[in-house]
Amino acid sequence: MSASSVAAGTTAELSVTPTHNLASFSIAHETPADSSAREALLDRVMGEGRKRKSSEKLRRKRVPAYGTALVARDDNGAMIGTVRLWHISAGKKTGGEDVPALLLGPLAVEDAYAGRGVGSGLMRQAIRNAQALGHKAILLVGDPDYYSRFGFVAAKTSALAMPGPVERHRFLALELEENYLDGASGVLTATGKLITERQALAV
Repeated sequence: MSASSVAAGTTAELSVTPTHNLASFSIAHETPADSSAREALLDRVMGEGRKRKSSEKLRRKRVPAYGTALVARDDNGAMIGTVRLWHISAGKKTGGEDVPALLLGPLAVEDAYAGRGVGSGLMRQAIRNAQALGHKAILLVGDPDYYSRFGFVAAKTSALAMPGPVERHRFLALELEENYLDGASGVLTATGKLITERQALAV
């Protein structure tokens, strides 16, 4: 899926905070020209198995959430990291209403830059953008030891389920609005726009 599928409009109003980390890199909004490099990076870092994960069922043939598809680049402009967030419904409330939220992933960083602040930079920028756009919660499946530093916890997903197998301790959520997920239960469902044929050809 190309970044042209992110949404109509511009991300210019979502400023990217300058990064000052152990590695010299910059973070920017993903562009259509990044599609091939992004897929290649994901294949290198995560392997083909990434396409069989439960999270993929919520991303397949969908458009990422506006303003949340980000890339990290080295000083030469080469992509060294990527993250995207996706529109989902985090189950339903007791009254039957959907619970709009975001699903984060995949987050991937080139092995040569592991442990040098690239992943943290992408995460913090993605969370800032989600907050600025008025989203209330972000969910993901990942290493709790890593994601807890950003405020993600498993306790908020105890009544929720992925559309496939998942290790419960790796199913995490971050509330951007306090107690937003209270009373939400059920299986996560995809709510993002479907990719158009034209967008699919841009991959």
